[in-house]
Amino acid sequence: MKIAFVYDAVYPWVKGGAEMRIHELGMRLSSQGYDVHLFGIKWWEGGDVIEYEGMTLHGVCKARELYVAGRRSISEALLFSVKLFPALMKEKFDLIDVSVFPYFSCFTVKLISVLKSSPAIFTWHEVWDDYWYEYMGKAGFFGKVIEKAVSKISDNNIAVSDWTKKRLEALGTPENNIMVIPNGIDFKRISGIEPEGGLNSAGLDEKIYDIIFAGRLIKEKNVDVLIKAVALLKADFPDIRCCIVGDGPEKAALVELARKLEVSENIKFTGFQEYGALIGKVKASKVLVLPSSREGFGMVVIEAFACGVPVVTVREKYNAAQGLVEDGVDGLVVELEEKEIAKAVEKMIEKSSGNRKVSEAAFNKAEKYDWDEALMKLENSYEELA
Repeated sequence: MKIAFVYDAVYPWVKGGAEMRIHELGMRLSSQGYDVHLFGIKWWEGGDVIEYEGMTLHGVCKARELYVAGRRSISEALLFSVKLFPALMKEKFDLIDVSVFPYFSCFTVKLISVLKSSPAIFTWHEVWDDYWYEYMGKAGFFGKVIEKAVSKISDNNIAVSDWTKKRLEALGTPENNIMVIPNGIDFKRISGIEPEGGLNSAGLDEKIYDIIFAGRLIKEKNVDVLIKAVALLKADFPDIRCCIVGDGPEKAALVELARKLEVSENIKFTGFQEYGALIGKVKASKVLVLPSSREGFGMVVIEAFACGVPVVTVREKYNAAQGLVEDGVDGLVVELEEKEIAKAVEKMIEKSSGNRKVSEAAFNKAEKYDWDEALMKLENSYEELA
């Protein structure tokens, strides 16, 4: 079967949950004998079409900034959708799987699907609905309308979580038109990665970092609230160590905030990390904090669990990651407020007999998520449609 994935951001040049999902599932499908193609922005040097880890990557346009003034670039999304049309028209695919965000490419895929009689699946990582107004103010009306329109043009939808499925149903998509195929982890690979510093013990005293955050440094991740929480914690834990992994438009402002709050020596900004290095840092941490207002899934939560690291996340309307954390069992879910996050972190990093139980609960939950499970469900859905 010849399959096309469509998403403007391509792993490993852009690192995020959606990019990782396509990469991991694409590699596995390729190893099963599928002819896998990925159409995205050309982030790489060399030819427009290259072979990469068993997949054929198509760069449909030159690399452009994904974010402008802290928001996803509308001009980039429009250009990608226009350039995508001739690229997809050149070949015939048995099935096209398009990641819905940033929306415009979905209309291109729908048109190609009709012209070429190729079944299309729309993969929903998030559903924003009224969040558009928080993101763009009054102009969010147009984003909401476009999202609604996209939900109406596909009879075949994949949601990456039950949380996203429910939100998609709220847009009016029939339940029987939605499959839930969650993101996963390579449990075996994670298990084989050593903690940073080569530490083998699970003891809290031997961890390099007290707190770790991993993700794109954009406004809705609320890393500024985490930095403020670190400043509060510093009063009782002068040597507290926080590692912030990632990059993005908010980085300069976050570095400046850390300086103003006098926690620059307590916070390490590492930029994006190669996957093994990221997991090594997570394993060398006592707790992962994900204070996002908006998450379609929260893959880093499952990755932390696979490292035996509990998670603190926030109780926000559009944060699907809170659905992964069982409050008080494998982590804590609190209000998006620095004092609440600080109290939750303090509870997680203090030495107590409950720490090991929380760590074990996190690890046990991670075993339920594996890319091979997701692959089996994906293959079944593809075979039914093709």
